[in-house]
Amino acid sequence: MAYGSGCATGQPLRPGDRVNAVPPDGDRVRITSSLSIPMSELKFRFTASGGPGGQHANKVATRAELRFDVAGSPSLGPRQRERLLDKLGPEIRVVADDERSQGRNRQLAVTRFRQRVIAALRVETPRRPTRPSRGAKERRLTAKRQRSQTKRMRRPDADD
Repeated sequence: MAYGSGCATGQPLRPGDRVNAVPPDGDRVRITSSLSIPMSELKFRFTASGGPGGQHANKVATRAELRFDVAGSPSLGPRQRERLLDKLGPEIRVVADDERSQGRNRQLAVTRFRQRVIAALRVETPRRPTRPSRGAKERRLTAKRQRSQTKRMRRPDADD
């Protein structure tokens, strides 16, 4: 298999592994209930990972780079595309080289991609300004009066 073509899923995950199983649908990455992106729209590139690892790291392409074209994706709706373009730009790029396995790094990249898209699509509710209640104002002023009284009692008498 050529390094640039990618691999299906690599080694099976064990219960102690930190990586979630990549696409629950197999050939699609489920982002939300209304959005899933086909794996065919995700472009993978595998290169040699830097850092320690000896001969294994020097000859095996385990670093996974995922690219997703936001502007040209037919899977996105117009609002989703606009929101992703505003927050992430025309292309999303995710790199994973945490593991020694190409398959696990690929899964990590897809998981990170999914998290990034979910975060970008989240619509934050605008903050509605509020005012303190009458009771809160009264409690604050009472506390200030008590603190002032405490400090006044600590002062030495001016008569001495």
